[in-house]
Amino acid sequence: MSLNNPSNLAQRVIVALFGIPVMIWLTWKGELFFLSLVALLAMQGVREFHHLARAKAFVPHVVFFVIYTLLFQLNLFFRVVDFLVPLILLVAGLFVREVFESRGSRIVNIGSALTGVLYVNVSFGSLFLLRMDNPLGMHYVFLLFVCVWAADIFAYFGGSRFGGRFIRKKFFERLSPHKTWEGFVAGLAGSVAVAAIFAATDMALGFLPALTAGFAIGLLSPLGDLIESMFKRDAGVKDSSSLIPGHGGVLDRFDTVMFIAPLFYLLTLF
Repeated sequence: MSLNNPSNLAQRVIVALFGIPVMIWLTWKGELFFLSLVALLAMQGVREFHHLARAKAFVPHVVFFVIYTLLFQLNLFFRVVDFLVPLILLVAGLFVREVFESRGSRIVNIGSALTGVLYVNVSFGSLFLLRMDNPLGMHYVFLLFVCVWAADIFAYFGGSRFGGRFIRKKFFERLSPHKTWEGFVAGLAGSVAVAAIFAATDMALGFLPALTAGFAIGLLSPLGDLIESMFKRDAGVKDSSSLIPGHGGVLDRFDTVMFIAPLFYLLTLF
């Protein structure tokens, strides 16, 4: 997207003005409110990944993806069974399905389905656990959100304004030809700056831990976008969907959150 496309930029701003307060409120409320947010995002995410996977493989019907995702996310909250149970059933079910499937490559079919279901559910599941399994969970999720948003905004405007002026070589041209090193540095700086402001206004986390998290998020945030670009390029599509005006789909908008959330959750554990 370019700054020369004001209508697209306006769409992004309008969606953000509506969507961000809703996300903040649901995160603040927690419990079933936050579960509803995570479950809806995850279900739409697997629908979009199903669309990508169909370009390369013969995968189960999208209804299977969505129902499995809903049950997986609900089980994280209600904890009816150990989290390994749905994973075991998923793997076994996909293996058995391929015994009766005559189309495509068995390895590609299973691999595509597993990648989509696990990628989306582990990512959003980690976000849910980050919020609910720690007394400081709400603070962690808010810090994650604001740092990701800051890294995205600063990288976008920094790359648009200064991209290519100091370093002519692209950041990762093979997967994302428009990313620049200047944008990456601006995104990293933005994430750290916002983390410092967050720590100054929310004393629960402490200044150094928040700053460290902000630096790590800014440093790693491009990987989330690159991973999603990798999937889209392989499937030959520009956006995962057109669900969110000006943003694309859930996989487009939440790609960085999806990559960072599991790592952030592990950081809080260890």
